[in-house]
Amino acid sequence: MPHALTLNAGSSSLKFGLFELGDGRGEPAPRILGEIDRIGSEPHMRATRQDGTLLSDAPLPGEDAADHAGALARALELIARDRPHAQIVAVGHRVVHGGPDHAAPVVLGPAMLDRLAALEPLAPLHQPHNLAGVRAAFGAFPGAVQVACFDTAFHRHHPWVNDTFGLPRAYYDKGVRRYGFHGLSYDYIAGRLAEIAPHLHAGRVIVAHLGNGASMCGMIGGRSIASSMGFSALDGLPMGTRCGQLDPGVVLYLMQHEGMTADEISDLLYRRSGLFGLSGLSNDMRRLEQAGTDAAREAIAYFVFRIRRELGGLAAALGGLDALVFCGGIGEHSVPIRRQVCEGMGWIGLELDEARNTRGETVISTDLSRVRVLVIPTDEEIVIARAARDMLAARRAAG
Repeated sequence: MPHALTLNAGSSSLKFGLFELGDGRGEPAPRILGEIDRIGSEPHMRATRQDGTLLSDAPLPGEDAADHAGALARALELIARDRPHAQIVAVGHRVVHGGPDHAAPVVLGPAMLDRLAALEPLAPLHQPHNLAGVRAAFGAFPGAVQVACFDTAFHRHHPWVNDTFGLPRAYYDKGVRRYGFHGLSYDYIAGRLAEIAPHLHAGRVIVAHLGNGASMCGMIGGRSIASSMGFSALDGLPMGTRCGQLDPGVVLYLMQHEGMTADEISDLLYRRSGLFGLSGLSNDMRRLEQAGTDAAREAIAYFVFRIRRELGGLAAALGGLDALVFCGGIGEHSVPIRRQVCEGMGWIGLELDEARNTRGETVISTDLSRVRVLVIPTDEEIVIARAARDMLAARRAAG
């Protein structure tokens, strides 16, 4: 039976999914979903079948997942044990950065890999590891169609004023522009809204993808109009370890007066800032909410402040607001964050129903709220699986 494998490689993790394709025309059916985290240090694998049956929840010997190729090998061993007759004919990869030219998934080959590797400086936490997963999959499945799905693609239709910086035009022409990220998540949410609330999908919607990586996107008719993230995955909201919005003068100060090198500044902004840097404790929102320290409370307060500020700015870019959607690990699970974001937002037409928020219902606004507030779990893996299915079908049709 033909299957598609989805791979989402992070800096120290590998999410994987096995999807049955059937005749290649219907919705890919998830069979196994899993993740190996802490690759290279203390790797741990958790995987389940589509019905929730646990297949693995245990540490791996460090040498078994010392890198992404080793982690992929462990994932494939698990898949082979549970579904020995699965024929993997397509592999879909999440690739964070597609540059200015890619507004849709592409089939991967050596030349495309080289072009994507040239974008690694724009997404140093993600792109090298995304491409490491691609190279490992080429070795494991030399006959499969390898498909890249870009986080930046969803935002490639922004109006020019939402895509540029106030720099000489030559830099824009060279690719220095606002790209936006988390596009696979936003693509999924737009599709779900079209299914469950088509009247909202047709209108003005802000989606808050809140997790260790966090951003917000303003949509009209399911298309991205503006994003909180810009040239890199550093901009906008503070994140687990990333700083979010920062006056560029700070970088000049760090170079000129603190004597920091580019590598040291990169490490500071990508790995030692955000919730972790502000709290001095953790990048995990659950731990911060339980800590009760002043620094933890202040880190959360800044996170919420930036979300509320982006909410107002994106509403202005959209010319109004019909719905706010929370997704991502924090957005889907943190009752306090959703409450704090929505408090005092009556001026924008938003009124939270605390009981619905506490219960985690899909709609958490009051019946009288002009702006609907929803919680929709995101699913980047199914977006990748659909793209792999479609590219495989197109290749077969072309002969």
